[in-house]
Amino acid sequence: MADYKDIVGTAVRNNAGALTSAKTGELFYDSTNLDFIYRNPNVTTAGAWRTGGTMNTVRRRVAGAGSQTAALAISGTADPPLYAQVESYNGASWTEIADVNTAREEHSAAGTQTAALVFGGNTPPRTVNTETWNGTAWTEVNNLNSARGEATGDGATNTAAIAVGGVPAIAIVETWNGTSWTEIANINSGRNGFRGAGGTTTSAVVFGGNTGSYVAINESWNGTSWSEVADLNTGGGYGAQTIGGSNTSALACGGYTGTADTVNTETWNGTAWAEVANIPTATANNGGAGTQSLGLAFAGRTPGLTGATYEFTGAGADIGAWATGTNLNTARESLAGSGTSTSGLAYGGNTTEVVAVTELYNGSTWTELNDLNTARKLLGGVGADGTSALAMAGSSPIRALNESWNGTSWTEVGDMNTGRDALGSAGTATAAIVFGGSDGSSNLAIAELWNGTAWTETGDLSGGKRFMAGAGTSTAALSIGGNPGPTANTELFTGSSWAEVNNLNTARNQLMADGLQSGALAFGGESPPNVAITEDWNGNNWTEVADLNVARRFSGASGSANSPTSALCFGGDSPGDDNKTEEWSGSSILNNVLTD
Repeated sequence: MADYKDIVGTAVRNNAGALTSAKTGELFYDSTNLDFIYRNPNVTTAGAWRTGGTMNTVRRRVAGAGSQTAALAISGTADPPLYAQVESYNGASWTEIADVNTAREEHSAAGTQTAALVFGGNTPPRTVNTETWNGTAWTEVNNLNSARGEATGDGATNTAAIAVGGVPAIAIVETWNGTSWTEIANINSGRNGFRGAGGTTTSAVVFGGNTGSYVAINESWNGTSWSEVADLNTGGGYGAQTIGGSNTSALACGGYTGTADTVNTETWNGTAWAEVANIPTATANNGGAGTQSLGLAFAGRTPGLTGATYEFTGAGADIGAWATGTNLNTARESLAGSGTSTSGLAYGGNTTEVVAVTELYNGSTWTELNDLNTARKLLGGVGADGTSALAMAGSSPIRALNESWNGTSWTEVGDMNTGRDALGSAGTATAAIVFGGSDGSSNLAIAELWNGTAWTETGDLSGGKRFMAGAGTSTAALSIGGNPGPTANTELFTGSSWAEVNNLNTARNQLMADGLQSGALAFGGESPPNVAITEDWNGNNWTEVADLNVARRFSGASGSANSPTSALCFGGDSPGDDNKTEEWSGSSILNNVLTD
């Protein structure tokens, strides 16, 4: 009988225990547990949304062009006024560029960030006006044949576009060749307020809309004629659409169903629509750009006007995973944590009383070590590993007291200038920052830096807050979420001052975090209620990834020293004092034991 080596050309690798260096798709044999194990990616089958940069001008009925990381948001309205403003997106933030010549709403757009076309819309009245963009300026060119608003428009560049339907529920279709518009075959169902996708004038799809009532009708264009194909799962209109795509690839997100704005997101594969991860906020009249796998939605009505931006990554996105670890010896909440996922510390907290208990995690088990000198809860904690840490402030009562850990015992060191609890913290035992918290009567904005010997006040947060999470270093930190709120606010420390950056997708306080300013993980907390939500920060935006197994708040956390590729969440209130530990792997690789 042929063996594995004869069939595939290599032997199955033998390893005592899990082979951490195994590659995706590799089969190995665990000689300790007598198992064959296959390494496979843990990816989302439904895609994921990430919060992007907020637009400078809040508006709705805005048109979009370009890709997820190089997009345009064109014109729009704030009921009133109409805006001529155009903004450019670089994947992180929006910048105002040259205005269109004619301010409008209900208009359509096609093309790229440097070669776009805007056409039709309501000025009022509804218009035939067409303008082309060359990356520097807008130029009026030949008009549409039929004035219209609420049409859907697609096209890969400013020399090839398609305009479909529009108010008042018309079926007229026109194509643009870079010089003029030509009427072609009508769609089967005249409508307005609908959406579409198409990379060329010969391959497009249009869906949903209003024919007098909101519909789920979907039509495909092959360059010659329109055919009705499988309907959307949820009928509606006035949502975002992708600019790139074809009659076999589209993304529909948000919009109005006839009764309410929706979070619904669907993808089209040429045969059927599939419901995927919802856009974080129900939004209608939003703009869109990008493709089915890398989509962008921005601005709109929520029901108030918004400048929010959301980025979609399609199915197959790396989402990481949480796995159950060994329980703490002492169940507790409001504790601190520091170190790594294989050399981490848990200290302080609250059970039926405030405790000083310290425990060390070695990657598989917790061991009790020497206690803090002063029992406390709601304290801050930082440290590189299980041999070095700083336990900071806390209550009860509220303290400015700090203790340093040398791997064996705790020693009292210099007090903070301002006593507090429920604070955020980041850094190491010799270079740390604390921020926010409560002095017992008010929330604080005060931040202080530790140099290993003494504390110095530095730039304040944007406002007083407590129960936030912290990540990063003493000169490059993140403050994440918190109270009052709960808030989704994220602030970035640059060494002397704080700047507000893109928000969490889910507002919360009493959450946990680890990682760096360029890559972090935020998990759990209270929204309310307690949540298991985990979000990944890439230095610009947050995206929701795999949830904790147990929704909890007031937990301890430790993680990777340089990125959110590994993390621990332990203890907390779930509700009630908890001793559970969960281990995060952001590698997207899971071990599957093969069975008969």
